[in-house]
Amino acid sequence: MATREKLDLSTWARKEHFDFFNTFEEPYHGVCVSIDCTAAYRFVKSAGVSFFLYYLYQSLAAAQTIPAFRYRIEDGEVFLYDTINAGSAIDRADGTFGYGLLPYRESFDEFLAVANLEVARVRNATGLTRTTTNNLIRYSVLPWTDFTSLSHARAFSKPDSCPRITFGKVTQHGDHRKMPISIHVHHALVDGREVGQYLETFQNLMNSR
Repeated sequence: MATREKLDLSTWARKEHFDFFNTFEEPYHGVCVSIDCTAAYRFVKSAGVSFFLYYLYQSLAAAQTIPAFRYRIEDGEVFLYDTINAGSAIDRADGTFGYGLLPYRESFDEFLAVANLEVARVRNATGLTRTTTNNLIRYSVLPWTDFTSLSHARAFSKPDSCPRITFGKVTQHGDHRKMPISIHVHHALVDGREVGQYLETFQNLMNSR
């Protein structure tokens, strides 16, 4: 079970930034970039495992290393979680999708085992039940589209501070394969610098095989 630590906002270096952006009707900012997934794609094909679950795992692994991606706003306070999981849309055979909760594990094999069970559960269920926990990243996948920009549907009346990450279509570029990724984060918690750190870490992990 994840644990959390409450930040002392009075001594937080970002207190004024938090107070400023936390009043915005739309506090999220985002970027769309292209990730090189050549090594990762080659690995999953040789190993016979899901590319979706592999890059989801590496995305989560990158998020664990960036404290700003583990901050959440709850009842006006900021908490730092020790572990962040994946709340992801999962496709179904009838053309719809459901939401699954895929817990982070340090090793890919352990993550894959529990993730496969959750994917199977969602695909054999109906409805749009979604977890209410905050220690997650909200993931979506658009494998049909090599997008260069992206926006999200959002209920502004419901407070939320979880990052949103969306992956797109893998395309071939000579000897390389690339994939678009969209990242939207709450500006009261995450600045552009941390987004850059996350992307660099994620790319290094995707290159590691």
